[in-house]
Amino acid sequence: MNRTAMLAALSASVGLIGCASAEVVNAAPDHFTLKLEADTELSPDEVWERLIDPKSWWLPDHTYSGDSANLSIDPVAGGLWQETWDGGSVWHGSVLRAEPGKILVLNAPFGPLQDLAVTSVWTISLDAQEGGGTRITFDHVTNGSSASGLEGMAPAVDYVKSEALQSLARPRDE
Repeated sequence: MNRTAMLAALSASVGLIGCASAEVVNAAPDHFTLKLEADTELSPDEVWERLIDPKSWWLPDHTYSGDSANLSIDPVAGGLWQETWDGGSVWHGSVLRAEPGKILVLNAPFGPLQDLAVTSVWTISLDAQEGGGTRITFDHVTNGSSASGLEGMAPAVDYVKSEALQSLARPRDE
């Protein structure tokens, strides 16, 4: 999918569905910061197992191949989050830090952000809750030049990450 088509799809999606559990903390032409949180009944270890198997929770609409089964991640420093299919492949990001059941930090300029030559750091924190369950927090920071137009990208990235967070946090029986 080319950048224009991806931006159009993301922009249309933002208009259709709101994201109550997400916040665009700040946005300007050269940067944006997102913070998203969700609670789940799953333990941190259960969330981690789901997290490192992106085909189990990343939505196919937000892949290049149209199939989440083509996604994989090697959850070690330097490991890749990638998508491979017959006829193509995409580097979505690389692992900067991995502590099973606690935190995954990615250098991850997903989708149309790659075409902008920006830096994106996505931190996924898993915090055990009293009484069970986990609070999952996505912190996403993207920086570029003033010509990047990132303030316009923030709502679309927020939407995609909100959908991903909801899918990752879904209960066991769904």
